[in-house]
Amino acid sequence: MSKGIKFSPRYVFYSLDERLQLIIIGAIVGIFGGLASVALNRSLRYFSNISHPMRHLWYAPLLPAIGAALSAFFLRQVVRDLGAHSVPEVIYSISRKGGLLRLRTSFSRLVSGFLTIASGGSAGPEAPVVISGASIGSNIGTMFNLRDRQREVIVGCGAAAAIASIFNAPFAGIAFSLEVILGEWTTINLVPIAIASVVGTEVSRILQGNQIPFHHRIFHSGTPDLVACIGLAVLTAFGSVMLIRLLKVTESHSKKVTSVFWLRAALGGLIVGTIGLYLPQVLGEGYEVIRRVIGEQYSPGIAISGLAALGKIVATSLTIGSGGSGGLFAPCLVIGSLTGLFYQSTIASVFPSITWAGESYFALLGMAGVLSSVLQAPLTGIFLVVEITGGYEFIVPVVLVSVISATISHYFEPFSVYHQELITRGELLRPRTDARVLAELNVMELLEKDCMLVYPEMRLKEFVSIVQRSHRNYFPVVDSKSGDFLGMIHLDDVRPYLFNTGLHDTVIVGEIMNANVHTVSPDDELTEIITVFDREHSWSLPVVQDGKFLGLISKATLMDHYRKELIIQEEK
Repeated sequence: MSKGIKFSPRYVFYSLDERLQLIIIGAIVGIFGGLASVALNRSLRYFSNISHPMRHLWYAPLLPAIGAALSAFFLRQVVRDLGAHSVPEVIYSISRKGGLLRLRTSFSRLVSGFLTIASGGSAGPEAPVVISGASIGSNIGTMFNLRDRQREVIVGCGAAAAIASIFNAPFAGIAFSLEVILGEWTTINLVPIAIASVVGTEVSRILQGNQIPFHHRIFHSGTPDLVACIGLAVLTAFGSVMLIRLLKVTESHSKKVTSVFWLRAALGGLIVGTIGLYLPQVLGEGYEVIRRVIGEQYSPGIAISGLAALGKIVATSLTIGSGGSGGLFAPCLVIGSLTGLFYQSTIASVFPSITWAGESYFALLGMAGVLSSVLQAPLTGIFLVVEITGGYEFIVPVVLVSVISATISHYFEPFSVYHQELITRGELLRPRTDARVLAELNVMELLEKDCMLVYPEMRLKEFVSIVQRSHRNYFPVVDSKSGDFLGMIHLDDVRPYLFNTGLHDTVIVGEIMNANVHTVSPDDELTEIITVFDREHSWSLPVVQDGKFLGLISKATLMDHYRKELIIQEEK
């Protein structure tokens, strides 16, 4: 009797096409990403019911301070998680580390985010669940022995599942992952990320119910409302710029306090708590404020709605900038809804003869405008607001406000709030971009040492004999005693002397060399060196360290290595 061949599940999995493998792993990551979102969401909801009555008591300002201090202490001392803010850390891991994230990050940010938000800190749960989902994806990808490029896609799956499940918005999860996290729209990315987003959403719906988070009232809009959207887009753009810049200022000042790390977080939380005594709308993630504004159950007047929007901007900057843990999605939605409410109340007072759409109409558009501007991701803002409000019938004004607002804010703050610090440090490297390919190369591996050195006292006759034996057009000139680099000679520089043999014994190299030549060092970035090549109209540059000539780097060699590295990255 012949024995049948046994196929283990592991063998079957690895025999599948790469895309099927990513789809299966994406679905698995979607399940865990959805569970992480549900866990944080339910924890916040439970604790909110306990802490909400305390917000009007005399010791209320202490709650955000205590929560922020505990959050910072937990990250720094308990789990020793010294990473950057959650979402930029995910993007950095994709740019520089092949999507590698530590496993402990999958739970540490959930705990720190809970401590910050539950105590009244002005932040959202999105960033903690994004890094949790991304970390889960990274470690599952490593467990399946995925290549760097594949693991990066799975990290994107975790981020998509997190956003989709926390908001019950699968399209927003897909857009956020592709637009902000990965930065590229390709089929190999889109399919597994879409699967993870849908699976994460379904996990959330099974455990929490399939509900639209923020129901809006039915209203009718006309041409005046559409025209007024332009003014709202301008207002939300400037509100977004204010939030981004205040956040940067707060972070900059906060980093100067290095001795007692938890004290700066506590101080920021204390100020937030004090603001919350007078403007309770600024505390926590603010979902209840959005529900009331969208449901037109909140009409404090022009002054209070404007102050509440400004207060939320300040509170969010203090919470996150001083070291609290949390995201910007929820604060952006609150700021946008209050800005829309303020705008509607203002134009209704200035133009009372015009029948305007309801407050919820402009609040909904304000949410899309602020989120799109802060993230510099219009598609994410459009999909998220439409999905969480069910406002599909208002897609045209939502698109209009999102695009105009993001465009205006781009002129003042060109990059997403999640990308700014990485770009400043030169660490945002998108797949298949010049910067990403060149980052894998360095000057020393491109160095060409087969150069024939010449000396300044050398006569032209000797130099001509060297030219005859060399295959290069560039000749480095160095000091014969110290070896210091002095300059370069290009073949074109000696061409006028080559056929005038009478000058061969009278002209020396030092008289015809170019001493004013641009040099590069082994530590220079290749992107900078390419800029020098173009600016100097040169094909070879001398590499010098501590005044000593090391070799030449040529544009031809650089481009050849660039092409080979690009092929390698395509195959990863």
